[in-house]
Amino acid sequence: DIIQLTSPKFLYFRRHTHSGRRLVHYLRQPESKLLPVTMKSISPLFSVSTAKSPIFYFSPISQRLSSVKFAAPPKINSPDTKRPSSKSAKTLSAAPTIDPITTTAASASPKKVLLPIGFGTEEMEAVILADVLRRAGAEVTVASVEQQLEVEAYGGTRLVADTFISTCSNEIFDLVALPGGMPGSARLRDCEVLQKITSRQAEEKRLYGAICAAPAVTLLPWGLLKRKQTTCHPAFIDKISSFRVVKTNTQVSGELTTSRGPGTSFEFAICLVEQLFGEPVAREIGELLLMNPAGDDPKRQEFNEVGWSLDRTPQVLIPIANGSEEIEVVTLIDILRRAKVNVVVASVEKSAQVLASSGTKIVADKLINATSDSIFDLIILPGGAAGAERLHKSKILKKLLKEQESAGRIFGAICSSPAVLQKQGLIKDKKATAHPAVLDKLKDGVNDAQVVIDGKLITCQGFATAIQFALAIVSKLFGHARARSVAEGLVYQYPRS
Repeated sequence: DIIQLTSPKFLYFRRHTHSGRRLVHYLRQPESKLLPVTMKSISPLFSVSTAKSPIFYFSPISQRLSSVKFAAPPKINSPDTKRPSSKSAKTLSAAPTIDPITTTAASASPKKVLLPIGFGTEEMEAVILADVLRRAGAEVTVASVEQQLEVEAYGGTRLVADTFISTCSNEIFDLVALPGGMPGSARLRDCEVLQKITSRQAEEKRLYGAICAAPAVTLLPWGLLKRKQTTCHPAFIDKISSFRVVKTNTQVSGELTTSRGPGTSFEFAICLVEQLFGEPVAREIGELLLMNPAGDDPKRQEFNEVGWSLDRTPQVLIPIANGSEEIEVVTLIDILRRAKVNVVVASVEKSAQVLASSGTKIVADKLINATSDSIFDLIILPGGAAGAERLHKSKILKKLLKEQESAGRIFGAICSSPAVLQKQGLIKDKKATAHPAVLDKLKDGVNDAQVVIDGKLITCQGFATAIQFALAIVSKLFGHARARSVAEGLVYQYPRS
């Protein structure tokens, strides 16, 4: 379904989080361009059937919908996403009035963030930073320090940058955030353009930050840690002066913010959101991402326990689509590959490159039709409302999942995708969980656990719980000791037993 609205350059709408709180969003509407809005962002506002298409496009038409009020928000230079459609337009018969809401994010000037990446950049850190900051309303530019836009990250994920770092040299950013990883941090260090940008950022007292190896490997040689309390990944902490080093997960020292590793990426990103937009917005985003309150232990429930151990290297398929949730995709790939699992990422689209739900471009290893005759020990569906719907429509994936279930092999889903398994009749008489927005679609949904395992089915709520989901898979395949070892490398707190 295509919904088209006439408006000024921006449409102003309200999104409710599952806690009942509200976030303000402004959608840029350039002339003759379409802006995709995911179903989970806008479905609370309109009573329109979205069974066939969970993506809404806003573009100019001649008829104005008088029942929708538009505000005049500040100018936002967010990147545009072109996604043409040949479907006919439908108008809304009755849309609710949208009242203005004042929040820190709405009243502040648009915030520009530079996120550089290079060969060997830690993909979880880069993608979580980009996703979380974009959700908060920042305009994030992912810039390659290499001579090509496509970059192979630390765990083998192939990411495509928005631009080259050379195009950013004269821009002013509110924040420059450096992901870690090796040799990614060294690639950033050796980029003269990035050094000049970041040094100017520090000199002019604007925000800059780094995570994992980047504080010690990148910022330290540039002289940007002077008189700053700093943290970093434990493997690199001895490079920093003992007088200035701290071992907290995230450390703010003036304009500099540092953090320890992939497992602290959410905390790092939320800390940066708070500095850019204020504490209320940071709290809202944290709740939206299903982050655990401080001191809360991740909850996992298991029913009908069976062993998953194999006498060979596990073969895992992760299908992806336009609209898949990039945090979940990249977290699964990264953690499973750290555990020495053979992960195949397959696109259900006509192209290997997909555009994820928050604008990250990911290149799959192959197309789904190249896997049609393969046997996988585990198939995992990532979430994202639009992506889940496109996965559901893939005939080849449907065939693979049916064979997986009938052969008694392992399969799972996260976020919105457990509803896909439900539609395909693959979780009958099984306990499962999902994102709170779709949990009521499951017959035996479990609402008090982040990860639920029932026999050879594993499901998860999504977003920040994806780390726990991936580690639960590692634990079932290889045992608790392997999962704990991987968690330590991530700098992620994991139960001792």
